[in-house]
Amino acid sequence: LQMVKRKIALLGATGSIGSSTLEVAIEQGICISFASAHTDYRKLIAIAHKHNIPKLVLSGIDDPALLSSLRQDNPDLKIYAGEEELLNLLRNEDYDIALNAITGSAGLRSSFAIMERGKPLALANKESLVMAGHLLTKLVKDIPIIPVDSEHSAIFQAIGKHPTAEIKSLHITASGGAFRDLPLSEFPNITPEQALTHPNWNMGAKVTLDSATMFNKALEVIEAHWLFGLPYSQLSAIIHPQSIIHSLVEFIDGSFLAQLSTPDMKLPILYALSYPERVASSLVKTDLRTLSNLSFREIEPTRYPLFFLGLEVAKSGGLHPTVMNAAVEAASALFLQGKIAYTDMMWVVYNALDTVPNIPHPDLNTIIGTNKEVYQRILHSKTPRFF
Repeated sequence: LQMVKRKIALLGATGSIGSSTLEVAIEQGICISFASAHTDYRKLIAIAHKHNIPKLVLSGIDDPALLSSLRQDNPDLKIYAGEEELLNLLRNEDYDIALNAITGSAGLRSSFAIMERGKPLALANKESLVMAGHLLTKLVKDIPIIPVDSEHSAIFQAIGKHPTAEIKSLHITASGGAFRDLPLSEFPNITPEQALTHPNWNMGAKVTLDSATMFNKALEVIEAHWLFGLPYSQLSAIIHPQSIIHSLVEFIDGSFLAQLSTPDMKLPILYALSYPERVASSLVKTDLRTLSNLSFREIEPTRYPLFFLGLEVAKSGGLHPTVMNAAVEAASALFLQGKIAYTDMMWVVYNALDTVPNIPHPDLNTIIGTNKEVYQRILHSKTPRFF
């Protein structure tokens, strides 16, 4: 089968998910209506010329002189700047499905613009559901949010048409990140360079660091709660170092269904863009004869404290997932800049949560405002560990 020709909006085109999406687009003959990046205009413009993308948005640029220069140098392209221009295109441009691969909280408004328009959302931005799942899922009508994360794509595929009543548990797998075997005594001396070396995946800095701390799994548990409508008592995570099994669904009869493949994001991207069909592709191949033994292990609280803190925050809900997310983004930036130690990140997040009161059902403006305020306060604090 070949994919039905679709026009896509690609948000976050210059990141690792964006790069994989472009490979899928080439193989499948997908047309990209417009693409966005934060500030990397050189790479975005090169992508546009290579893939014949007519419209571009640089959502993080606010420089009229630079924008004018880029337009003069690229008369064949329509180049826009700022988040409002991106939201305007999402509300009005011609596309069949939008893939949101914007990193972090910056992708939140875009997810809402796509869903409010009634377009299918292929979601690779965890924060949209972590921060505002109680609001975004209310916009789901005939078309579900199609997950692009490998773990949630695996669950989405394994569940199929089975009703929620038949599901006992969802088991999200985790590689364990860069420090799954590092002695705990060495944690205070971890460097950014060490943290950005993932054993299995090739990802951006933020996601790779979140994998090392296992904070990404806390986000994925929250994301699964909203995507699949299950309580936290039916969600768990487990370390699977080989990253071949991308998650498992345990049914009430004792059966497990899992999705397995070589770790490569092109596969969940392809599935999201072709859903509800499956199409032929040669981009990802898995040779069962060459696979190592598949193993599992528990997640250690002393090794991954941010994961367990994230689970507690998930259960409390309200505004605190936003506070946690903002604190982790700021702590990650400070660690990568060499301003705090790896082991300090946990305390930055803990103290932010202890300082900011929770609100049970925050609206979107409160979520976005709090996220920005907490991030800036930590980033510019003289004592960020103590908020």
